[in-house]
Amino acid sequence: MRYSTFRLAFSTAVVAICFLFPGATVAQGLGGPSSVRADLEPGDGLTDPQYRSDFPRNIAPRWFAWKDGLAEQGFRFNIDYLALAQSSSSDLGEGTASGGIARFYGSWQGTNHGSLTFKLENRHAYGAVAPQFLGLDGGALAITGTAFNDGGTMLTNLFWTQRAENGSWTLQFGQIDVTDFTNVYGLVSPYTAFQNLAFNTNPTINAPNPGLAVAGSVKLGSNFYAIGTVADANADPTSPDGDVFSHGNLYKSLEIGYTSGFDRVYFDNIHLTLWHADAADDGSRLEDYGAAFSAAWFIDNQWMPFVRAGVSQGTTALYEKSVSAGIGYYGGNTDLAGLGLNWAEANGVPSSQTTAELFYRFSISPGLQITPSIQYIHNPRMNPGQSSIFIAGLRMRVVFWGHQGLSLLTCRFGNITSMKCKSGWL
Repeated sequence: MRYSTFRLAFSTAVVAICFLFPGATVAQGLGGPSSVRADLEPGDGLTDPQYRSDFPRNIAPRWFAWKDGLAEQGFRFNIDYLALAQSSSSDLGEGTASGGIARFYGSWQGTNHGSLTFKLENRHAYGAVAPQFLGLDGGALAITGTAFNDGGTMLTNLFWTQRAENGSWTLQFGQIDVTDFTNVYGLVSPYTAFQNLAFNTNPTINAPNPGLAVAGSVKLGSNFYAIGTVADANADPTSPDGDVFSHGNLYKSLEIGYTSGFDRVYFDNIHLTLWHADAADDGSRLEDYGAAFSAAWFIDNQWMPFVRAGVSQGTTALYEKSVSAGIGYYGGNTDLAGLGLNWAEANGVPSSQTTAELFYRFSISPGLQITPSIQYIHNPRMNPGQSSIFIAGLRMRVVFWGHQGLSLLTCRFGNITSMKCKSGWL
């Protein structure tokens, strides 16, 4: 009875945030480092990035001039391709994995205060195992290549964002990926930063696949905010549908956070996320719920130490308990380095597992990034024959980027472009 009352109160609070108080900390809408809006803007927010090259703009100037013209009319888009190859020291499984993601994404400013966001992608493996599953294939309870799976063609974004003129509220509804803005921090994106799920969206959160959802946020004074989300818990982006209106299985989340300023909302950020996922009617998924904490702070506009933790009750989330800590370094040439350490326990699996990841992203140009990485997993829980395994990786991202926009040139904070202009997380 007590739990049912809490669940009802939690669901009511989430709905209130989404519908009654659809506020936003900035005027751009919900988003984060892995969102379409962030992917449309190169440079990690640096005001004067020193790129090593101008590729691919220098080889197709007319194409980009045409794109710039469309951007000035309110339509912006990118076509990019990402590839990831990994090799494991495990004596189980295939030992290697590789795959790619082709994406077409963008946004259309339909009205002064409303916009349509879209993302269509194809995720594929080059061989027998996709990078997302290489760790599991080798006996580690870990997602070692987040997002690089073999899911095929999928619609991950198709939603409308409505904003107030002064940025006091924002509401999003449609086909949404809730991990774009739930429990995020500056190093959350698997396309540009860490590859292991332990350092992406918290692995204790049973976040649903992209699907029908509504999300809103409210500004609580000058430094606090709240975000509420209600989404289809059974969503399948490879076959979008409206079945949620019949089965009613929902994922709900509520996040309360603090930032030094809403122009630095995922650089300086401390937040607590509460979530709940209904059981599936067909019995394929049991009820899950939990809480996650995250704290990250940008020091001297270069260093980002972070601490993240989470707990969950249920069997669907990857981990039951997880604690991560680490640091990121942002270079003036938009290079990015990161080091993370994670400790985790899983439901029904004895003992714990420890994971470390180190990566360095070379930004050759706004449209070309190369990222070598190394992951170390101690005590892999499904491989008792080995005390530890290593996974080496190499990721490439080729981005055909578009119009940068005057806002990036005029909206600045120290050495960092205002996140209100760049990513518009909240």
